[in-house]
Amino acid sequence: MSGKSIIQKDFFRESGKWLSTTEIWAKCANPNLHFIYLLRKSQQYPRKSFKGMFWRMILRHHQIKYGFQIYPETEIGEGLYLGHWGHLVINPKAKIGKNCNIAQGVTIGQANRGKNEGVPEIGNEVWIGPNAVVVGKIRIGNNVLIAPNAYVNFDVPGNSIAMGNPAQIIAKENATEGYINNKV
Repeated sequence: MSGKSIIQKDFFRESGKWLSTTEIWAKCANPNLHFIYLLRKSQQYPRKSFKGMFWRMILRHHQIKYGFQIYPETEIGEGLYLGHWGHLVINPKAKIGKNCNIAQGVTIGQANRGKNEGVPEIGNEVWIGPNAVVVGKIRIGNNVLIAPNAYVNFDVPGNSIAMGNPAQIIAKENATEGYINNKV
């Protein structure tokens, strides 16, 4: 698996199969996968290089088209899975681990004041449900499920579920079991 590209690893999450370049292009008919492909291509090249500017221009067009506001500067581990296309905002300074699922309507944003001023750092194998909001300089541990419509502005320990507004924490071993499939 170490010889696989980050794009192949992202696409593996969707299908559970290792795809050839041609098969990856065919899967780009899906808006989620198409956007992930463009995001990863724009992350491959330096910002001010010709290829970097080219891929960022193409990515910007598709950010508007699909409603994903994810920038190449965002640190995202391999195995990203976007569940549905539509409104999605991730601050470019946020850090997201490996094998994370992010649903539509999610905001991963910056807090501009208060004790948690800054951006979130999200661990590995985190499932973030539709319309969840994760804000501030907080740490989300590994194997965390953030329920739909949850508002999280505090640290969440690993192996837990965050649900509600404001979120409540429920400790749960294997919190994302059945939610995070085809891990890389």
